[in-house]
Amino acid sequence: MFKNKATDGKNNICGATLYALRKNASPKMSQRIFAEKCQLLGLDIDKNAVQRIESGQRFVTDIELVCFCKILNVSLEELLKTE
Repeated sequence: MFKNKATDGKNNICGATLYALRKNASPKMSQRIFAEKCQLLGLDIDKNAVQRIESGQRFVTDIELVCFCKILNVSLEELLKTE
């Protein structure tokens, strides 16, 4: 049987890290501001989608991951770290 969920049962492994990086950004970024920055890069995402990603309820595409890395100025490896 194939697994398409993280070991904790969530639909992505970047949500918790995305939350932490967004909160630790200087200045702090709200989910709405983060979504607006994504939209400026051409990604069709809203505040509710950001909330669902951070809580692990939503899958994340590779296109979205690249956009998140650009906004947060981090590497893909840092965004996907599991520890």
